[in-house]
Amino acid sequence: MLPNKSGANCNATIGDNQRAQELNGSTRRGGLKFGFCKNSIPSSTMPFLPTLHPSLSFTRSFTCTARVLAKSTKQRLAHEHSAIPPYPYGASQFYKQSNFGLYGLQKIRYGNKVSEKNEIKTRRHWRPNVQRKKLYSPSLGRYIRLRITAKVLRTVDKSGGLDEYLLGEKAQRIKELGMGGWKLRWRIMQTDMVKERFRLQRAQLGLEEREEVYYGSKGNIITKEEVMEEVRRYDRELAKEAEIDIGEEAEAEAASGGEGFMAEEPAKENKVVV
Repeated sequence: MLPNKSGANCNATIGDNQRAQELNGSTRRGGLKFGFCKNSIPSSTMPFLPTLHPSLSFTRSFTCTARVLAKSTKQRLAHEHSAIPPYPYGASQFYKQSNFGLYGLQKIRYGNKVSEKNEIKTRRHWRPNVQRKKLYSPSLGRYIRLRITAKVLRTVDKSGGLDEYLLGEKAQRIKELGMGGWKLRWRIMQTDMVKERFRLQRAQLGLEEREEVYYGSKGNIITKEEVMEEVRRYDRELAKEAEIDIGEEAEAEAASGGEGFMAEEPAKENKVVV
């Protein structure tokens, strides 16, 4: 610090300048300018932080679907079940992804993990073991790719296949189907194979054959053309899922280098040279 004979006058000048700046509103945070005396060294000015450009600021999280086109679970179920009979037990309100697969009434379970030493409780949860499987349907004559839990998969094996599981008549089986299983059950009941099966059952019971009546989601009677249109739309959705599965297998094969990559070859015979 340089010696200054008139230190008192200099300090007074600095104080007057600061008070004048505060009265004029020129004092700013992060960039406060101090006054200086003629015989003293001027103080440095603190730089301002750079501001972010408005075009670089994120105003919405990343998404690939427009908000106008996105549908809630309730709207999606109403659209997909518009031309089929109503499900008697309604949609699941607590674990909504179970409405689009075979979950068998399974949901997230909550509980506590208690330590043996000091009995401290730690909150935890258990999720269902949901898998993506391709199951064969004899009535449709094709594989169906769907989400199914391990518990329901064992029940399908015990029942004798996917069609036998879906065509169960007990109330507990209907509850286990859910909205997704109910729609798949309706789809296989529109095939000639299942219709012939039901016709033979009525004949064995001695019941008279009656005319087919088609019902919509609200219980109203609809025409056969509307039912067939819904069947064709549902088959197109199943075909899309099959194409996606084939595409993933093709990409995996291309990534591995083609058919000749690490192909198995028979073991070469070792010839003994004498």
